Amino acid sequence: MSSFDSKDLFGSGPHRFAIGRQGQLISNRDFGGVILPNWHWLGLVDLQITVRGRLVATTEFNLRVLRNAMVNELTDPPTTGQLRDGVGGIWNDMSFVRYDEGDRRDRGRVFSIEYTAVFHRFVGGGEGEEDG
Repeated sequence: MSSFDSKDLFGSGPHRFAIGRQGQLISNRDFGGVILPNWHWLGLVDLQITVRGRLVATTEFNLRVLRNAMVNELTDPPTTGQLRDGVGGIWNDMSFVRYDEGDRRDRGRVFSIEYTAVFHRFVGGGEGEEDG
């Protein structure tokens, strides 16, 4: 089961995980407008994972409950939790930093709305290599 901080936020409908770039942030040296030929590293980039999916419910009210559960996880300051993709990917010390919805709700036999949820591991936010 996919989850954030042990909460099933994504399980009502289809969803997929996309892992952002990983590795060193590098830059060439700029000395007063003169770019020197050597590159240097600035440190590891923060890990960002984006979950795209659909919240699906049998009633408008239940869809609102799912949306509220998602939005209630956004805190100031961001808290950290474990993010799981349901197929073995586990990332520790992730913060839920953004939630975007599609421009329409679909109504039919079920009620649904697409969403994008962004999770971020801030540099220095703990250990954080993918365990699975």
